[in-house]
Amino acid sequence: MSERIWTAALVVIGDEILSGRTQDKNVAQVAAWLNVQGIRLAEVRVVPDVEGAIVEAVNALRARQDYLFTTGGIGPTHDDITVDAIAAALGVGVVHHPDAVTVLERYYARQGSELTEARLRMARVPEGADLIPNRMSGAPGIKIGNIFIMAGVPHITAGMLDALTGTLEGGQPVISRTIGCWVPESEVADVLRETERAHAGVAIGSYPFFREGRVGANFVVRSPDEALVAATIADLAARLEAEGRAVVADGI
Repeated sequence: MSERIWTAALVVIGDEILSGRTQDKNVAQVAAWLNVQGIRLAEVRVVPDVEGAIVEAVNALRARQDYLFTTGGIGPTHDDITVDAIAAALGVGVVHHPDAVTVLERYYARQGSELTEARLRMARVPEGADLIPNRMSGAPGIKIGNIFIMAGVPHITAGMLDALTGTLEGGQPVISRTIGCWVPESEVADVLRETERAHAGVAIGSYPFFREGRVGANFVVRSPDEALVAATIADLAARLEAEGRAVVADGI
């Protein structure tokens, strides 16, 4: 019987991402963190600061995957509407979480600042939610059901992920190994397909590039089974070399 594969989706929320004004860095770090937890990031959607768009994305993806993560839109300003949108998606109200209020009171007292109404917005959660600790800036993340609501600032997101480490059920982390060739991927497409077919349980990805005036490709073999990855890499390298291709270990 094949092992259960745990999956997650990520909704990146923010007009600034869609406009190109801010470059998203959270997809890569969430994907890498999930892999260590034995969870595969199956899909990502980027949506604007529009409640209807957030509601639609949240309801579609939380039903389709085991876990749903969101980044962005939980700050103190009027356009931070993620909490309201997710509450609407779940059909619950929005409340001030008492523990979040306490955390913010202590944080701003240490800063010698006042907990203003705007800052108090960061204590608002969908009714019934729990908190994700945030050692970086005080304002906590939020978890409710299979949804994890996190900040958009990458180093704060990283801290929230660290707080979640080891708390989510998952499977085996995916192992990957890479080899490369100075060859157009179209010329070895059959080799890639046949090798993948010969090793059930692996996926082979092909990533072409143009460098130094030459065309090449890196081939990445992925599976939770380390021995299977090693066997597949060896087989793929042998097949490529049998066709006269020079293989570069660990990619080019």
